Amino acid sequence: MALSDADVMKQIKHMMAFIEQEANEKAEEIDAKAEEEFNIEKGRLVQQQRIKIMEYYDRKEKQVELQRKIQQSNLHNAARLRVLKEREDHVGSVLEDAKRKLAEKIKNRAEYQKLVQNLIGQGLLQLLETNVTLRCRQEDLSMVEESLDVVVQQYKASTGKDVNLKIDKESFLSAAITGGIELTAQKGRIKIINTLEARLEMLARQMVPEVRTALFGQNMNRKFTD
Repeated sequence: MALSDADVMKQIKHMMAFIEQEANEKAEEIDAKAEEEFNIEKGRLVQQQRIKIMEYYDRKEKQVELQRKIQQSNLHNAARLRVLKEREDHVGSVLEDAKRKLAEKIKNRAEYQKLVQNLIGQGLLQLLETNVTLRCRQEDLSMVEESLDVVVQQYKASTGKDVNLKIDKESFLSAAITGGIELTAQKGRIKIINTLEARLEMLARQMVPEVRTALFGQNMNRKFTD
């Protein structure tokens, strides 16, 4: 039995409705999938940017910390340099004062001769050698020659030993130094430098703990002083 035009149109409308429904469902499915992928991609991008921001501020924080440490180190070094300069100035001032007093002292021949005798005697007690050569400034030669007998007697009284002293008249100490004496033994292998400059340098080293205490006060944690 042939379908009427009305039946044909009805079936066509039914098919069209089915197709439209399928298309709508497919479109909704595509939209849902696209929304899901969008959210996933958006979350990935947000996380990526969050990581970049965290890394950026982490680098900034490290840079600030490094700058703080550098600044702190610079301040510490500047303070240390100031302290060293104060110590150097203090020691220099004391040494200059000592040099002035020594310059005045050696103008008095009797006092200077006694000082040289003491320097020779101290050197002999350090060496404890039988044969010792002395070096002095050329201008001090006669005074040193006059002192030999006294020094030998004092040495024997202190040690009970004899000592032979010889003055090196071919190689005098520099005229630029303030004064003092140099002692050598065993063909120059052993040397004691007792010039006034050398004694002042020794004084400067001994003054370091005193200067430290003057600048910083007594350190109760230090068992020994250098």
